[in-house]
Amino acid sequence: MTGFASELIQSLSEAVAHANGQGDAIVHEAIDPREIRTRAKLTQAQMAPLMGMSLSGYRKWEQGQRRLSGPAMSLLRLIEKEPEAVRRALILNH
Repeated sequence: MTGFASELIQSLSEAVAHANGQGDAIVHEAIDPREIRTRAKLTQAQMAPLMGMSLSGYRKWEQGQRRLSGPAMSLLRLIEKEPEAVRRALILNH
């Protein structure tokens, strides 16, 4: 069996375990990007670059047309707690 085939089988086994509520997967609590943006006193145009995405892509999150990934939720939580620190870390002007 090739390395790719072994990795594929392992990935599928992990996916089945996750679907059955087993394994090390982290389940993130629901998060509202609009609420976090509002509390951080940011516009959508200011928030999109902090998230590393286009304005239209960010708007789709707020409108529920696009699902948040785990890393996106983590970044939103950072922005919620420390928006200025995130701006400084990403060297973005507002």
